[in-house]
Amino acid sequence: MAIVDVVKFNGAPDTFAWKFPSQELGTWTQLIVNESQEAILFKGGKAMDIFGSGRHTLSTGNIPLLNNIINLPFGGRSPFTAEVWYINKLYTLDIKWGTASPIQIQDPKYGILTPVRAFGLFGVRIDDSRKFLVKLVGTMSSFDKDSLIRYFRGVYVAKAKDSISSYLVHKKISIVEINAYLDELSEYIKERVKPVLAGYGIELINFYVNDVNVPEDDPAVVQLKSALAKRAEMNIIGYDYRQERSFDTLEGAATNTGSAASGLLGAGMGLGMGVGIGGAVGGQFGGMGQILTTASSPGVPCPKCGSVVPQASRFCPACGRAVSNEQENDLPKCDKCGAPIPKGAKFCPECGDMYNPCPKCGSDLHADDTRCRHCGFALPQKCPSCGESVKDGDARFCPNCGAALKKKCAFCQAELSAAEKFCPSCGKKTTPDQQGN
Repeated sequence: MAIVDVVKFNGAPDTFAWKFPSQELGTWTQLIVNESQEAILFKGGKAMDIFGSGRHTLSTGNIPLLNNIINLPFGGRSPFTAEVWYINKLYTLDIKWGTASPIQIQDPKYGILTPVRAFGLFGVRIDDSRKFLVKLVGTMSSFDKDSLIRYFRGVYVAKAKDSISSYLVHKKISIVEINAYLDELSEYIKERVKPVLAGYGIELINFYVNDVNVPEDDPAVVQLKSALAKRAEMNIIGYDYRQERSFDTLEGAATNTGSAASGLLGAGMGLGMGVGIGGAVGGQFGGMGQILTTASSPGVPCPKCGSVVPQASRFCPACGRAVSNEQENDLPKCDKCGAPIPKGAKFCPECGDMYNPCPKCGSDLHADDTRCRHCGFALPQKCPSCGESVKDGDARFCPNCGAALKKKCAFCQAELSAAEKFCPSCGKKTTPDQQGN
């Protein structure tokens, strides 16, 4: 085989490593290396010397390692067998990547399990030619961009999946908001892929995440987008989910022709639509619901908002607070009919008798009671002599005129107020001469 006089690069543009086809060289052979390239001479499977850009004449002056293993019996012009590898060190920035299968991620903000896909571009450059050839290329005749993608697809896809999942979880970012963080996510993934490629002499120039998306037809995605659209609608109109459920309940009752309240509810809904949508409608409906529930059946007051809750209801229709009918036992009873008196009422809802509350326990008292029958609290009394009101129910004399406020029963010696005509202990009628000291 003839000895090659000139060795130069003749590979494809997207080739990272290319081996010159002939191995028959001589110490007079011209080695041409282009810009952004390096040439490495291999002899016996070992890398000898690296040549930068320019024209090189293979001689003992520029290949000192080779001079130690080659005999020069021809006066300095010796033929020998060796391999020449060309390494392209230019920047390759259009390598595409993507996740072939979706990443199953639980949305850290909404808790819905959704499939996520991602894709983008990254750029590389051969930084260490010797390490790249020895550890990655081996005995191949060339190494191009497709070979790089095939070799490292598992690495960068696995790193991208792990990085996207951990980034969303640690930053608590929803999948519907992730596209606002693509720059940060790209840098996050780059820092994790870069050390892997550096171990093979490859420098990772950049790593871009162009898009992170979810399948539009996935049921979880459809449900999430529907909920977000509904929430946006509520925010624009000015009501919340609880109010919307109240609207639906009232509308259902109004459309139920068998309901006694359907006519009034329908009229109220029409009036509400006339005055506008929003807080005004909610107020009209809330008041109308309270009127209807009060008129239909007596109930107990809500401990949170004071609205009347029907006896058969377990929750307040106004605020949603759980209400037990056992709370009727805590309400004061009418001294005339025994019906429970709701909070804030001034008259009994059953018989109409005026509510006269005890200042201490709130029990309903008779008009002539001087002491609460439930807690024993002495009620304020009126002086029979000057008419001055004495707040201390246990006082024996009027602080204004000094008249006696207490007397004793002539039969049982029980202490009575001056206004009492019958002894509450024995029931005997009192007389003026029974007043005590």
